Amino acid sequence: MKKYIITLTFLLSGLLSIAQDISGNWGGHITLPNEKKIQFIFNIEENQGNYKTVVDIRTQRVNNITAMKTTLKNDSLIVDFSNVGMKYFGKLNVSLSEINGKVVEGINAFPLTLSRKSIEKSSGKARPQEPKKPYPYLAEPVSFQNKDDGITLAGTFTRPKAKGKYPVAILISGSGPQDRDETLSGHKPFLVLADHLTRKGIAVLRYDDRGFGESTGVHSEATTYDFATDAISALEYLKTRKDVDKRNIGIIGHSEGGIIAPLVANRTKEVDFFVSLAGTGISGTELSVMQSKEMRPFPVPDEAAYEKAIRTAIKIAQQDKDVFEIKTELTEDYNTTIAPILKNLGVAETKIKEVVTGLVDMRTTKWIRYFYGYNPATEYEKVSCPVLSLNGNLDTQVEAKINQDGLCDALTKGNNNDFKIIELEGINHVFQNAKNRENG
Repeated sequence: MKKYIITLTFLLSGLLSIAQDISGNWGGHITLPNEKKIQFIFNIEENQGNYKTVVDIRTQRVNNITAMKTTLKNDSLIVDFSNVGMKYFGKLNVSLSEINGKVVEGINAFPLTLSRKSIEKSSGKARPQEPKKPYPYLAEPVSFQNKDDGITLAGTFTRPKAKGKYPVAILISGSGPQDRDETLSGHKPFLVLADHLTRKGIAVLRYDDRGFGESTGVHSEATTYDFATDAISALEYLKTRKDVDKRNIGIIGHSEGGIIAPLVANRTKEVDFFVSLAGTGISGTELSVMQSKEMRPFPVPDEAAYEKAIRTAIKIAQQDKDVFEIKTELTEDYNTTIAPILKNLGVAETKIKEVVTGLVDMRTTKWIRYFYGYNPATEYEKVSCPVLSLNGNLDTQVEAKINQDGLCDALTKGNNNDFKIIELEGINHVFQNAKNRENG
C-alpha cells in the first residue's frame, strides 16, 4: 500500500498551483555513484485544475506511488512523493518534450530528465481490456451524501439493461486520492472490473474518493475510518434504489480498500460479502516497518538499529497526545538520532532542520497516526459474512504470505467458516501479470 512506505532519511514538501497541461507519461533514470541506473516513470493526470501523479520506480521494485502533491507553476514542476521519501524538482523545456530536473532524497540530489518519448516506446501500449462505448449495459452518473461529514460523493452506477433487482458490488480504492476508475499509471482497473462484473449480471457502484474528482471534502484530513464512513454512505444510498437486491450488497476493496471493507461490514451488519484485493492482515505499525526495510532504496550499516529507530518514531507518533506535544517529542528524538549523522556528513544546520521538520510532519498526519494503530485482523475476527482474499505473490507493497496468514488466523479465530484465501502466481499489487518482483 503506497502510502505506508516511510523512511527516516528523506524529506519532501510541496505547493499547489496550475499553469499548463503536462498530462501523460514521462520517464527517465538517475545514475548512482556506483553507475547503477534507477528508472522512474511519472504518470501525470489533470482533473479540474488539479494534478495527480503516480510514480513507478521500477528498478527499486516500487510501483504505483500516488504523489502527495503535484505543483506546476509556469515552467516549474514539483512532485512531492514524500510517502517514499522523495521529491522531484523540474523545469519544462520550450517544446514541452522534456522536464529537466533532479530527484531529492534527504541530503542527496540526482539529476533526472523526464521525457515523453522514452515512455511512448515502452508503455504507450493499447489497453484492449478497457471497455469501449457504447456499453451493453446502463452506466448512470450518481451522487450520494455522507451526512455526518457533510460531503457529497460522486460516482458511476452500472447494471444490466433489463429491469430487475441486481446484486451489487461497491468498489473501494487503495490509499491516496483516487478517481472512480482507480486510475494508476495509465491503467483503469476499476473501470475494467466494473465492466466485467456488470456483463456477468452484477451491478457495480464506484466513486471518486472524497476531495478528488467530482467528490467534495478534503482527502488529506481523512483517515481509513473516515473512508469507511464514505463506503457506508454508499451502501445506504444503494438501499434506496429499486433496481438493487438489498439482501445482496457486497464490497470489493483494493489495497487500503481491503482493510476498509471489514470496518464497514462490522459497523453496518448489512454487507453480504466482501473481497480483499491486495489487502493487509497485520497492523499498520508492522506493515510500515516491513515496507521501510524492504523497499528502502539505500543500504544501512546496522539493520537492527535502523528498525529500532523506525519503531521508536512510530511509537512516539501514535501516542494519544496533542499533536503539538508529539511533534515536540519527535523533533527531540530526531535531533538525537538523525541530526548528528547529518552533521557528520557536513550538512548545513539549516538543511538539517528542514530534514527533521519534514520527517516529523510525515509521522504526524491524521491518516498515518490512525493507520499505525489499526490492525485489520482485529476487525476480521468479527466478520461473519463470506470473505475472499486475493494477493499476488509478486506484490512488493503487500507481501502475500504474512498478510494472508494474518487474515486466515483472524477469520479462523472468529469462527468464520465461509472464507477463501488465494495467493495468485505472477501477479503484482495492481493485479497485472509480472515476471519478477522488480516489475511487480
